[in-house]
Amino acid sequence: MRVFLWHVHGSWTTAFVHGRHEYLIPVLPDRGAYGLGRARTYIWPESAVEITPEEASQTQVDVVILQREEELDGLAERWLGGRRPGREIPAIYLEHNAPQGRINEMRHPAADRPDLTIVHVTYFNDLFWDAGSTPTLVIEHGIVDPGYRYTGELPHAAVVINEAERRWRVTGTDLLERFGAEAPLDLFGMKSDVLGGEDLPQAKLHREMAKRRVYLHPIRWTSLGLSLIEAMHLGMPVVALATTEVAEAVPQETGVISTNVDVLADALRRLIADHDEAREMGEAARRVAVARFGLDRFLEEWDHTLMEVTR
Repeated sequence: MRVFLWHVHGSWTTAFVHGRHEYLIPVLPDRGAYGLGRARTYIWPESAVEITPEEASQTQVDVVILQREEELDGLAERWLGGRRPGREIPAIYLEHNAPQGRINEMRHPAADRPDLTIVHVTYFNDLFWDAGSTPTLVIEHGIVDPGYRYTGELPHAAVVINEAERRWRVTGTDLLERFGAEAPLDLFGMKSDVLGGEDLPQAKLHREMAKRRVYLHPIRWTSLGLSLIEAMHLGMPVVALATTEVAEAVPQETGVISTNVDVLADALRRLIADHDEAREMGEAARRVAVARFGLDRFLEEWDHTLMEVTR
């Protein structure tokens, strides 16, 4: 099957393109947001193929994965030579994000489109978005297993936030000073160098994360950070705000979650000081993550969904 989708979210797309299909990835000379092409900091299989607008307009496509409102509002149709997703080509709208705004105004851009299917990555998102008459379903995250790598040799907390400065309160960047009073924090992520972070290739990022004793997830409002799931796969204990889907993804034995920042600060200090407890929690976190967010389950659910929408 030929699946057309933009490279929007690197971690999610990395898992998706490990399936058994051919993945057509739009590319433009500037490799900007609407033509990023193949990943450069993730390892992708050869079945993920870059495609130009000229090639896309002439290529047989079996299904389109839409991920942004502008793709739905004409961008995909222009790339595909006038073929309309959901009408001339089967289409899925993949919703990565939790809605922003007042709950009564949280109307999905693909609402009331029975020719589409909205796939949410968390049950929280499915609950909060109003999709109207558009069919919805949930396919939870899956990741390529990086393996158990935890050493916890550094009595620091790893934090992964993309664009930490710009997204400030959404990502809990404003809380880092409070947590930093309890333990040294090492911030990683794209465009966070103002705050001391680093943008690393995924393999190196995983190695560096696993050296830290605890994974701190201060994000207030996100779908479910893939870095959190990756940390659990690595065998790291988790200290996290109990917001959005975190309460479902992080059981008690794998770390500490709360909406009380003081509770989290105490947990961070305790786990930094107790390497044995941190390791035990991290081992439990890995067992949970592998069972729930494994790649095989993820790809199997996507295969089933792709077959259903292309019938």
